[in-house]
Amino acid sequence: MMKIYQVDAFVSDQYRGNTAGVCLLKESLQASQMQAIATEMGFAETAFVVPEGDKRWNIRWFTPAVEVDLCGHATLTAGWVLAEIAGEEGELTFSSRSGDLSVTAEGDYLTLNFPAQRVEPVTLPPEILEAIGLDGEIQGFRACVKAGNWIAQVSTEGEVLAIDPDMELLRKVPEGGLIVTAPGERCDFVSRFFAPNYGIDEDDVTGSAHCSLAPYWAKKLGKQVLLAHQLSDRGGEIHCTVQGERVLLKGQARLRTVRQLSGSFFTNEFVEGEGRAS
Repeated sequence: MMKIYQVDAFVSDQYRGNTAGVCLLKESLQASQMQAIATEMGFAETAFVVPEGDKRWNIRWFTPAVEVDLCGHATLTAGWVLAEIAGEEGELTFSSRSGDLSVTAEGDYLTLNFPAQRVEPVTLPPEILEAIGLDGEIQGFRACVKAGNWIAQVSTEGEVLAIDPDMELLRKVPEGGLIVTAPGERCDFVSRFFAPNYGIDEDDVTGSAHCSLAPYWAKKLGKQVLLAHQLSDRGGEIHCTVQGERVLLKGQARLRTVRQLSGSFFTNEFVEGEGRAS
């Protein structure tokens, strides 16, 4: 019988964060099995974690549709489960498709140490411009990584909140999700993230998107420590620190539910409200 922990990442008093599934395995499953579980769970990402020894684990992330190269909120929740449920202490290191990643628990917060992603100015694809349908000035950028996310910077937080994109048009974008961002009114910057071409119409909170957003806004604002809010319906709060080629993403997490998978059936063992924030 397999336990799958459902944990909310990047929560705060104001925001409910993004839910990820976390499955601690003794040995890896086949990719098709992990994909089937992630599809059944239905969260933006489900993380599968396998021990490698000496405080190292391998981590893989699956959306309901595909395996992805990097996921921030599901890595944060995996760190929470290892620290709070498995009793691991200190810095936890994950090997992944994006290299080594680490999570460190610090009081009520967990900190991700992720690679920074440089961005470059680009002309946004016409499908993106038509999909977001804004009349104001839009600056286009793209993260300089494989299948990098597209970034549309607009002028105001209100424009970010008002966007109601055409998901069918965004599904035609071959690679990369869409980040829409602007200066924040009560924080340094705000964003929303859309990736219907990866099975996620709008992600609640996207840690990996801040690997490019944090360096971009750090340079633009002339500061290395920034507070970011993601403005989905659930919303999230991420404390960002840019350190050269790395980005530290700090946030809180909270357990919602533990489910057990027996054969092809899920049962709830532990229901929202029982876990302590961390």
